Amino acid sequence: MSNDLEQTTGPGRRGFTPPRHGRQKRRGGVVLPAVAGVLTMGLVLSGAYAAYAYGRLSNGVTKIDAISGNTSDKDDVDGQAQNILLVGDDHRPDNATPEEMAELSTQSDGGATNTDTMIVLHINADGTQATMISFPRDSYVDIPGVGKGKLNSAFYYGTLNGGGDTGGAKLLIRTIQQLSGLTIDHYVRVSLLGFYQVVKELGPVEVCLNQAAKDPYSGVDLPAGKSTLDAKQALSFVRQRHGLPNGDLDRNVRQQYFLSQEARKVLSAGTLLNPLKLGNILGAVGGSIQTDTDLVSLGTQMRNLRPGNIQSATIPTLGTPTIYVNGSALSIVEVDTVGIPAFVQGLVGEPEEYTKATASQPADVAVTVLNGSGVSGAAGAAGSVLTARGFQVGAPGSSETTKTTQIQYPTGMEARAKAVAAVVPGAVAVRSNSVTGVTLVLGTDGKTVTPVPAAGGEASTPADGGSAGASTDAGSKPSASTSSEPKPTSTDVKSYGKEGVCIN
Repeated sequence: MSNDLEQTTGPGRRGFTPPRHGRQKRRGGVVLPAVAGVLTMGLVLSGAYAAYAYGRLSNGVTKIDAISGNTSDKDDVDGQAQNILLVGDDHRPDNATPEEMAELSTQSDGGATNTDTMIVLHINADGTQATMISFPRDSYVDIPGVGKGKLNSAFYYGTLNGGGDTGGAKLLIRTIQQLSGLTIDHYVRVSLLGFYQVVKELGPVEVCLNQAAKDPYSGVDLPAGKSTLDAKQALSFVRQRHGLPNGDLDRNVRQQYFLSQEARKVLSAGTLLNPLKLGNILGAVGGSIQTDTDLVSLGTQMRNLRPGNIQSATIPTLGTPTIYVNGSALSIVEVDTVGIPAFVQGLVGEPEEYTKATASQPADVAVTVLNGSGVSGAAGAAGSVLTARGFQVGAPGSSETTKTTQIQYPTGMEARAKAVAAVVPGAVAVRSNSVTGVTLVLGTDGKTVTPVPAAGGEASTPADGGSAGASTDAGSKPSASTSSEPKPTSTDVKSYGKEGVCIN
């Protein structure tokens, strides 16, 4: 995928077209999983050195006012849980020496600042479980006030017109909140050099690959099986995207895996009980961080967290197509925006109001059916079956393609949504602020309304295999063969923090 700052569709900030910053010269680019340093630091600060650490860090960390206002309680999908946006950028500090640049296998970037790693660390209310949610840098999303663009440019656009780093952080946070529905409670950003220095202080890290990896762009050259990486090799490991089947999506896996393995290492007695090593780690990471809060508070929130309880996931995607913007080719990650609410709910759990609700009677439920499956007539067929079951059904419509069949409902309509869920096995009921009534969105997973049982007890099936009723949904997409349908990337939650785990 292109490493250039993305082009946008729609109005840019004052019509400004971002410069390329000479990134084409570096071909493979540099993607920074510097959040390893942040997670490492947070876990360290949860130990007995908090008071010592606070004094050591207070002079080095840059505070910025990144969090502006709070989402109302009714819009906060995860209640008392905490969401920390961990950002790694590829900016090289002005004081980096040529020797340090060479050690990082890179060169000066001319001042560019692209947020190449964006992970929301979701910590449950009691602090015992956490999930790292990766947002691929090339995700093509709506950037508020800018238009469509790659996610890694949101920070850049926020810095324009005097916004600076604070403006960049705020626009990136707004973009991720709008995309995911999660409320960001805290923000931490770490630089390329900071990541390298932290890993260098921690010492060698062991990783395990199911197959050998070699990439001249990132510099990785590892055999199958276990390998012990120094800081330079670790940086190459998490930068690799060439030679991986899913490019940047597989690079997210590299980053999640490395973070989890690093967390295992930092919680070892050899790290936590070594004041000299701890001091060096804190000194290395402190000067490379921007945050809205004090780091000891973040560490306290994670005091009960253990590596085996840190899981990893990536937002649902539909592929990595090449699109054309203003006549220029642009490689992107297509996000399953319709499916994200169901994905997030799978991580944070059903709302208590839905769990306790008793399903309404079908006659009391009005429902709209939207077709996001790519199969013409699917919404009309589902609507016909719902009508036969006694529901009040509106005209069928279309939706952007999504993998997951879901029942979207606004706050207060939990009982009605539960009635629809009872006749659509496998569908996910999701609270949503984007709908005003119960809405069944059909996905590519093929789940739909169960036909009304026939007199003999068996469900009746339309003779044409499911296209009864309206033959074409309003605005529906043409029928597509299985080979041409999107192939969504798995968003299964993984646990990479356990000993002996290997990845591809």
